[in-house]
Amino acid sequence: MADPKGFLNHQREIATTRPVEERVKDWNEVYRPGSLLPIITKQASRCMDCGIPFCHNGCPLGNLIPEWNDYAYREDWTEASERLHATNNFPEFTGRLCPAPCEAACVLGINQQPVTIKNVEVSIIDKAWDNGDVTPQPPERLSGKTVAVIGSGPAGLAAAQQLTRAGHTVAVYERADRIGGLLRYGIPEFKMEKRHINRRIEQMRAEGTKFRTEVEIGRDIDAKKLRKRYDAVVIAAGATTSRDLPVPGRELNGIHFAMEYLPLANKVQEGDLTVTPITAEGKHVVVIGGGDTGADCVGTAHRQGAASVTQLEIMPKPGEERSAGQPWPTFPMLYKVTSAHEEGGERVYSVSTTHFEGDEDGNVQFLHLIEVEFKDGKLEQKPGTERKIPAQLVTLAMGFTGTDQDNGLVEQFGLELDARGNIARDADFATNVPGVYVAGDAGRGQSLIVWAIAEGRSAARGVDRFLTGVSALPAPIKPTDRALTV
Repeated sequence: MADPKGFLNHQREIATTRPVEERVKDWNEVYRPGSLLPIITKQASRCMDCGIPFCHNGCPLGNLIPEWNDYAYREDWTEASERLHATNNFPEFTGRLCPAPCEAACVLGINQQPVTIKNVEVSIIDKAWDNGDVTPQPPERLSGKTVAVIGSGPAGLAAAQQLTRAGHTVAVYERADRIGGLLRYGIPEFKMEKRHINRRIEQMRAEGTKFRTEVEIGRDIDAKKLRKRYDAVVIAAGATTSRDLPVPGRELNGIHFAMEYLPLANKVQEGDLTVTPITAEGKHVVVIGGGDTGADCVGTAHRQGAASVTQLEIMPKPGEERSAGQPWPTFPMLYKVTSAHEEGGERVYSVSTTHFEGDEDGNVQFLHLIEVEFKDGKLEQKPGTERKIPAQLVTLAMGFTGTDQDNGLVEQFGLELDARGNIARDADFATNVPGVYVAGDAGRGQSLIVWAIAEGRSAARGVDRFLTGVSALPAPIKPTDRALTV
């Protein structure tokens, strides 16, 4: 135990962000550099080393949180990094992007503010990189087996790294021009600078993983031919089909899916574009969808110089305290103020879009909405609450409905789908096609980055067993696991 009285002597502190007026002028990460280390040993000391650490179950990866909290408290960064990497291939990703269900399950959180697990995690891994503790881990011997991984998001990268380290020859296929999936083009730079992805890719290359960009399986390469070429295949293509909003006026110019808008802003930061063809500069922006992707659109619009930003959510405003229906240690749906929301804009809850209004040139100018409420479990409109708001750029951030089925991958492989439209799999993450496995959002549906990494690791174990008959790789979860999250 780090400090038996740590949770009594220290209050929760989190990383400090740069001033709003400073950070909206650039695309660097919002947190003040060096703000964590001065407080992190105190925060790690708040961990009580519980007899039953519920944080383990709250985390889909089963992170050994009390162990690396103890090492962080003692400033033994090398051992802390080893414990952190024992369950998580990419803690610098989760430490920046995960909503931290582990903190919701922290035993200290029953009657106090929980341990700042996420901040400790990212401090450990950043220190490990600075100290040179993160090095390539190539296999001692090769198995002679080959594996293709389709998709280079967190699930695909985790599966590829695990299988490479097990001795298999792995090639990752990515349809975009760079590796990273939504980590690369869906997550804005101010939430995670892409240098974190780049150095992991270099580590994986040094271990032996091969990468093939701008290759879409199903279009550029027939899926059946890919299956014949490799001994096994892991599908980690994500759930990239955006949910649409079929209301009158949807065809107007200026209405875009979030995943049409966000990648272009990232391409500007990569140097591919001088200016983005879809910009919020000087426009009244409306973001439809109250989740993390919507918040990413809000922060991006601020940095592009929007005249105003309004975020709409059809659900009621969440409470700031746990409700009786979401008791500890489940992951509660609470009112959350992200860094993007700190930067300005308006958030409107319990409203639904009825239609869009445009000008004579076909450009969107206004969004018409109406207030809604739940009655007897059904969503009903409230008469007399209709109004319109200025909208010259609208982004649809309402989630995703499943994996892309237009590119031929599902059909060419002959894959079966489950009742939710995701690729069906068994307890080993195997599909109905022998040797073909699925991990991440493609099989689970839209979910968290921590679930994607956990599924990638588990699917790698299934593939390893398929190829060799036995596997020493860890399997943190089963496809049906929900841990303590909702």
